[in-house]
Amino acid sequence: ITQKMGGCSSQSCHHCFFEYETERMIVVKSKVVGSVFRLIQFLILFYVIGYVCVVQKSYQETDSVVSSVTTKVKGTGFTNTSDLGARVWDVADYNIPPQGESSFFVLTNMIVTPNQTQSTCPEVSCIQTGLCMNYSETVKTCEVLSWCPLEIDINLPEHALLVAAEDFTVLIKNSVTYPKFNFHKRNILPDVNSSYLKQCEFNRKTDPDCPIFRLKDMVSEAEEDFQTMAIRGGVLGIMIDWNCDLDWPEHYCGPKYSFRRLDNKIPENNVAPGYNFRFAKYYKTTDGRETRTLIKAYGIRFDVIVFGTAGKFNMVPTIVNVGAALTFLSLVSSVKWSHLQNTHYL
Repeated sequence: ITQKMGGCSSQSCHHCFFEYETERMIVVKSKVVGSVFRLIQFLILFYVIGYVCVVQKSYQETDSVVSSVTTKVKGTGFTNTSDLGARVWDVADYNIPPQGESSFFVLTNMIVTPNQTQSTCPEVSCIQTGLCMNYSETVKTCEVLSWCPLEIDINLPEHALLVAAEDFTVLIKNSVTYPKFNFHKRNILPDVNSSYLKQCEFNRKTDPDCPIFRLKDMVSEAEEDFQTMAIRGGVLGIMIDWNCDLDWPEHYCGPKYSFRRLDNKIPENNVAPGYNFRFAKYYKTTDGRETRTLIKAYGIRFDVIVFGTAGKFNMVPTIVNVGAALTFLSLVSSVKWSHLQNTHYL
């Protein structure tokens, strides 16, 4: 064994090919240097084991969730107003449209303009005919061609029309897939039967696996008051979290529900608050004339948002992260060696 003091010359490169070099090891008896060295080693091990392995689970291969959602709303309500009279509301009346893309709408309030026909009436906009009309006893305005009488949308009821909507329920059917792991599951558990679905209702403590939710409970969990939100409407997010560790048995992988209001309700920027849209119901009179009832519908739109990542042990990321940990540990010795040289320990 010889101590090599310089590099290989051009004449002896073939000898260097068959040589093996090692670093010179020196034992330094110093409590300060030894304590710093062990502390750095401990911090690196704590980072790799505690954060990289336990928290980040970097030894796993991951995949993003692929999801589909369908909903079914149930419930009936009763109203008695001057515009509509006494009537019973079922799902065909307040669930508009009946099927949405991962969302559903429940009507809770409205402004009704009945018996509109294609004619002329006083207004300050729309298609003007060039004629003036008496809008009131003191105000004259242009005559317009439109659906008359025109809607007056400033007289919104102070209380929600469909008060009973808070007790309506919705069945959420959610199927998820992790294609990389060929993993499939539903939020309706395999042992659930139809008789259970007819009587269960989601409760975070007593029945967390039930896929049927009471509308008021979801709004309350979002820290909102249902009747207040129902006056002008709004948008509520139903968040379904499918983060799963597939190194554990399948029954540990399940949905976690949370609820949050999504539309803007900041007082400083509250122009056009709530959620509303218009639709009309068309009729024909006995003389063949077309009429319609215009409805400005206020209500709550529920958006079902599914997200999640699944992880499963894989040798490749494990080797990569173990190699990175060993590299960090080897750097400690290099840093210590440089420190010793700079502080003249050698």
